[in-house]
Amino acid sequence: MAISKQLKLLLTSGSLIAAALASPVQKPLNDDDIDDTPLPLVIWHGLGDSYSAAGLREVGALADAINPGTLVYFVRMDDDGSRDRSATFLGNVTEQVAKACADIAAHPILSTAPAIDALGFSQGGQFLRGYIERCNNPPVRNLVTFGSQHNGISAFRDCPWSDWVCRGAMALLKGNAWTQFVQSRLVPAQYYRNLDEYEQYLEHSNFLADINNERMFKNRTYRENLAKLENLVLYMFEDDTTVVPKETAWFEEVNGTEITPLRARKMYSEDWIGLRELDRKGGLHFRTAPGDHMQLTDQLLNETFAEFFGPIKKAKKSAPRPIMLGAGDL
Repeated sequence: MAISKQLKLLLTSGSLIAAALASPVQKPLNDDDIDDTPLPLVIWHGLGDSYSAAGLREVGALADAINPGTLVYFVRMDDDGSRDRSATFLGNVTEQVAKACADIAAHPILSTAPAIDALGFSQGGQFLRGYIERCNNPPVRNLVTFGSQHNGISAFRDCPWSDWVCRGAMALLKGNAWTQFVQSRLVPAQYYRNLDEYEQYLEHSNFLADINNERMFKNRTYRENLAKLENLVLYMFEDDTTVVPKETAWFEEVNGTEITPLRARKMYSEDWIGLRELDRKGGLHFRTAPGDHMQLTDQLLNETFAEFFGPIKKAKKSAPRPIMLGAGDL
């Protein structure tokens, strides 16, 4: 799957991490850390894509064009692109987040950066949030997510007839999503959240129930780490027909025709994962993008990269710079 010349993307769509991945104490930035060098950008792709896809590389090139000198790192589960794509369907998300934590912490440049920025496409968005909550080393300054399933999905996607990996995974998911076999092996099942099966979700969810702190025990580290962000930017696609419900991108609760905004939910009022604290300091942003799932334009990406990524001394939330790349440049 690749991004078109108009940069329209089709990047479709728990237990605690071991103590060795616990977030270390992070020292405050000093004047030596502040210069004009852009912070590295970590990108995690979505379901059915791979880290080596040409379209994703174009996104990285665009980020560097907007903020010259940006080191772009693409999260991958395997250096082979085909196997990395398969891992978006088949794998244990808790183990995948742990691998991303270890890989980023061991990277010779990322590991020495005072902070990094992060960009998540579709399911990559909640996986990067898992990185922040569970390890955050190096720490993330700003996280931007496009069409991510932060509050889970209540239905599974359809697959092209020719995509046998997708079709096989979805066939198992539509059987029983709560078995240990499914929850430890099929990626979309690990952020499946249907209110009609909420007790089963709380008991068996391998990933989402944990990072959303929905169980009785609340992990304080998750809340503290997410609240340390300068900005969490949540894009929802106005006409998203792939992600059900689309409002999950904003942490909204959808029960039939009733929609409960994040700020009216218990997870916000009790601040289970730090969203209220982040909101009170002006760092929580709800944005909309036109079109269906992952139909992104170069203009929107330009504005986003200019506003939230770049040098660490950039204002926490600055106005977008009027830099636009034509479709022919990508």
